[in-house]
Amino acid sequence: MRQELQSLPKGLADDVAKNLVMVAKLIDEDPEQAYAYSRVALRLASRVAAVREAAGFAAYANEKYSEALAEFRAARRMTGSAELWPVMADCERGLGRPEKALDMAGEPEVQRLDKAGQVEMRLVAAGARRDMGQVDAAIVTLQSPELASNSVQPWTARLRYAYADALLEAGREAEAREWFAKAVEADKDHSTNASDRLAELDGVEFVDAFDEDEEGDEAEAPVTVTSVDEADTEESDAKDGRDESDDDESDDEDGLDESDHEDAAEYYDPDDEEYEEEAAAVAAKPALDQPLFVAPEDGGEAGTEADESGSAADKG
Repeated sequence: MRQELQSLPKGLADDVAKNLVMVAKLIDEDPEQAYAYSRVALRLASRVAAVREAAGFAAYANEKYSEALAEFRAARRMTGSAELWPVMADCERGLGRPEKALDMAGEPEVQRLDKAGQVEMRLVAAGARRDMGQVDAAIVTLQSPELASNSVQPWTARLRYAYADALLEAGREAEAREWFAKAVEADKDHSTNASDRLAELDGVEFVDAFDEDEEGDEAEAPVTVTSVDEADTEESDAKDGRDESDDDESDDEDGLDESDHEDAAEYYDPDDEEYEEEAAAVAAKPALDQPLFVAPEDGGEAGTEADESGSAADKG
């Protein structure tokens, strides 16, 4: 890239380089921002192959497949390299043209790719087969010396993962589990979610410990119910063996005077049949030997995040 930028005036070259650095830095964590930097670089130096390539990858990361394909084609015309051939084919998949991607997999350009490029092309071709509903053909496409090799290369985890995923789609769950486990062994930099897929097949469920603790704290928060009727209080007092002085002290604390008790005695007529039925119902209640606690009714549950949507490369 430095050699390509040397053809530009120094100040312009520095500005373009700064934007390309930001594209590379943000393309995984913030694709939209990376795309914005790539557009700036493209306005500054559209005739530099490295700029067109960076713009293509930024558009690809944002699923702008038509724009990405145009940039990759421009970069390929400038350099004559076949390096971008697999990602160009994957753009065809993203545009809903898996047949075109398969045609590209059979072109002479594939023979000019290095080993990593050829594996990538195989992944794209298998993905195209699956797009067309040809799962068994996708499995056969992925069966290769690179898949069978015990050596771990930069592409090994992704190749094993794609093979396991295709097996699972074909209903071959036992084999899929075996290959997800092999993908985990090779996935040192966690480029796939093979460990999660393996755990899912084993029936392991992951729970967010923070959310669980938060919900537990809310559920355990006690709310004391202090509004007990006078009949329950009298029954509780009798069971606790408290004397009349205790009742007087309790009345003082509750702000009740003697007239309140007189009014209550006058209201509850012992000879009244309705009162007798109510008294019998109260007597059937268990005594309140300790404060009554209930769970809060307005406790919320922690929300979950959403599902992620994969690019055309994720399908492969």
